Amino acid sequence: MKALTVIPLQKDSAELSDVAEPPESDGPLLVETLAVGICGTDIEILSGEYGWPPPGRERLVLGHESLGRVLEAPAGGAVTKGDLVVGIVRRPDPVPCSNCAVLEWDFCRNGQYTERGIKEHDGYLSERYRITPDFVVKVDPTLGVLGVLLEPTSVVAKAWEQVQRIGSRAHWAPTKAVITGAGPIGLLAALMGIQLGLEIHVIDQMQSGLKPDLVRALGAEYHTGAVVDACSDPDAIIECTGVSELVLDAMEHVGPNGVVCLTGVSSGGRTVSVDEGSLNRTMVLSNEAVVGSVNANRRHYEAGADALAKADRDWLAKLVSRKVPLDQWQQALERQPDDVKVVVEVNPS
Repeated sequence: MKALTVIPLQKDSAELSDVAEPPESDGPLLVETLAVGICGTDIEILSGEYGWPPPGRERLVLGHESLGRVLEAPAGGAVTKGDLVVGIVRRPDPVPCSNCAVLEWDFCRNGQYTERGIKEHDGYLSERYRITPDFVVKVDPTLGVLGVLLEPTSVVAKAWEQVQRIGSRAHWAPTKAVITGAGPIGLLAALMGIQLGLEIHVIDQMQSGLKPDLVRALGAEYHTGAVVDACSDPDAIIECTGVSELVLDAMEHVGPNGVVCLTGVSSGGRTVSVDEGSLNRTMVLSNEAVVGSVNANRRHYEAGADALAKADRDWLAKLVSRKVPLDQWQQALERQPDDVKVVVEVNPS
């Protein structure tokens, strides 16, 4: 079968390879891959900046934002033939650490977890894969190819969970939140914020086009300036860009008792000037909190699946800005002005 493979840490090593059928040892569910989303992590792996191959192997099958249809399943299980499913990315470490032991693998303490398509475990960008039932999540069949948005939605579901958990350390009745960035993560964060009943403000640099239109179609407000100009004293800020200036802007301008959740990963090598004393004073005297959030566990995937099932299908469809056939996968890497989420169609439904 065909699969998109790469030699991790080697730039320009990606190729559409002939690989063996997935071994039954991977799990009793045989899944036909329908589509795989491309994100910044995939670009980093393809650029030779990141990634680990499976033990004893040179090449890694790419892809962690999956959507598939079950071809084979054990009788009597919760997952049956024909179901649309998404594969969970991370697997707990084999020790396991205290968090992995209770299925909180997104908080793995020793770093020995594996991740499909990223770290020591083949991904989903192949024509078929096998998996165990506990690592797939069913999606609403009416979503069709839009179910491929579940993995990034799971990341957002975890971010909102962290905000709510930390906010509830005291009386917590949030009314407004800011999202920095109108990429897939930011737009899905805005979607879930609207579903939570909050007044949502989204900040991005695009003056016009699809992203501002998508934000406004949600009933959220779109801005191109700083946090302080967009919303006064927000109860929560979810930072989705990793841009250092926006990270600091969020920390400096979240409201009293507010929570800043960082989901974007900043690149190193840059220095930003900040008045550390003033920032510290404000955060301490206002009971503000900053938390980093990465990955997701099963309950976050399930929460994400619920959010997508409730979402307007026409709005979601605009997030999938391009669909690229597997044999033309290189086109998925060529950024276009209105790109939000680009998807590789492996076996179009």
